[in-house]
Amino acid sequence: MKPSNKPLHRRGPARRIGRTLAMVLPVVLVLSGTLAVTRVNWSGSSGSVLAASSEDASVRAKSRAPQDVLRDKLLQELQEKNPGVALTHLQQAVDERPSLAQHCVDLARALGRAAVHYYGPTKAQSYSRPVCDTAFATGVSRAS
Repeated sequence: MKPSNKPLHRRGPARRIGRTLAMVLPVVLVLSGTLAVTRVNWSGSSGSVLAASSEDASVRAKSRAPQDVLRDKLLQELQEKNPGVALTHLQQAVDERPSLAQHCVDLARALGRAAVHYYGPTKAQSYSRPVCDTAFATGVSRAS
């Protein structure tokens, strides 16, 4: 008997397909499983979980706390006009809505820090007045 020149293991197309599937299939399974888990409604309520979270976010964005709205308005006035105008409007807002008094110190400090940012410490300090128990001056001094 003569030894054959044929190799014992041939590497044909079936072997290449098998190797490709062995590498690609786990990736496909992980990705499809991840996507399936994100689409499952785990909360038990009707509707999509992703849609529900986006609806909640839009509701929260529409209903902001009064002190946050006031802070944004005052910071805009501070930039467009000067810190004195913003402090006057802060005092008027607290006088009109006593519920804002508990936030007055935080608002005045935020105005003080912003005044230092926009006007520098010396000019910002020149606008200081006894609104909310000198909290504006405290904000200026801490930001300097």
